[in-house]
Amino acid sequence: MKHWPSQLFPIIILSVLAGLTFWLQSATAPGDDKHDGKFRHDPDAIAENYVVRRFDETGQVKYRLTGPHLVHYPDDDSSELTSPVLISYRPDAPPIKVESNFAKVTSKGEVAFLWDNVRITRAATPDSLELVARTPDLTVQTETGFAFTNSPVEITQGPSWITGVGAEIDNNKSTFVLQSQVKGQYIRPSNKP
Repeated sequence: MKHWPSQLFPIIILSVLAGLTFWLQSATAPGDDKHDGKFRHDPDAIAENYVVRRFDETGQVKYRLTGPHLVHYPDDDSSELTSPVLISYRPDAPPIKVESNFAKVTSKGEVAFLWDNVRITRAATPDSLELVARTPDLTVQTETGFAFTNSPVEITQGPSWITGVGAEIDNNKSTFVLQSQVKGQYIRPSNKP
C-alpha cells in the first residue's frame, strides 16, 4: 500500500522552493527601466546669447526671442531663460517688446511664463506716445498673440497712468483690459503746432 501524503510532501517542498526562487529572482533582478536620465530634470543643452525667430506663412518675422542664457530640459522639453526679450511684430502696427528677468518656455515655444520685473513696451508712433506696462508676472501664448496676468499691473503713457489687478492683452486687436481695482489719470497730450 502506497502512502500518498509521504510522496506528496517532497513535491510540495520542491514547488514552494521553485516559487520562492522565481520570486527572489524577479525581486532582485534589474528591471527593463532605462537609466539614461530621460526622466530626470537635468539640462541637455545650454545656449548663450541666443536668437530665436518665428516666421509667419508669408515669410515675415512674427516674433523674435533673444537673451544671454537659455537652458533646455529634455524630460518636459521646456527651456528656462535669463533676461529674455520677446519682440512681437505686427503688420501696420508698432512692435511690442516683452522683457523680464526670468522665463520658462514650454515645449514647442507655445507658452512662455515670464516673472520678476516684467515690462511690456509698445513703441511710439507719430500719433501716440510709447506705452509701458509693468507687472510681476505674465503668461504669453506666443502663437495666438494673447497674454494675461492675475497680478497688479501699472501702465504709463507719457504723463498718463492707470493701475489695476489682473490683465488680458490681445496683441492682434491691440487691447489691454484690466480686470479689477482699476484707477488712473489721463492727461491729454498737448498738440504741437
